[in-house]
Amino acid sequence: QVQLVESGGGLVQAGGSLRLSCAASGSIFSIYRMAWYRQVSGKQRELVAHITSSGLTKYADSVKGRFTISRDNAENTVYLQMISLKPEDTAVYYCNADLRPILTITPGAYWGQGTQVTVSS
Repeated sequence: QVQLVESGGGLVQAGGSLRLSCAASGSIFSIYRMAWYRQVSGKQRELVAHITSSGLTKYADSVKGRFTISRDNAENTVYLQMISLKPEDTAVYYCNADLRPILTITPGAYWGQGTQVTVSS
C-alpha cells in the first residue's frame, strides 16, 4: 500500500516562510512526476508546482520567484519551500505523485491528506 504523508503546514504572518514536506512510502517501484496543489474551500484545486524525476520544474505564475519545489529521490520525498508568503496563499496544500507500485504495470496518481497553510495579514 502506498501512502503520501505531508508535514510542515501552519500559521505564519505575511512575508514569512514555510517549508512543506511530503514523503511517499510503501511498495513503490518508481516515482515519476511529483507536485504540490492547493485548494481554497469552494474553489477548484490548482497546481502550484511540479517536478519531474529528472528535476525539471514548473510553477504557477502566482508563486514564481517565491516558491521552490525540490525532491530527494533517494528518500521519495518532495519539498515546497515558500517565502514571502501572502494571505492569498492561504489554502490546504496537497502533495501529488505519479508513481508505479511494485507488481503493477501502469503508474497511477496518488494524493496526500493535505496540510493547512494559513497566512495572516
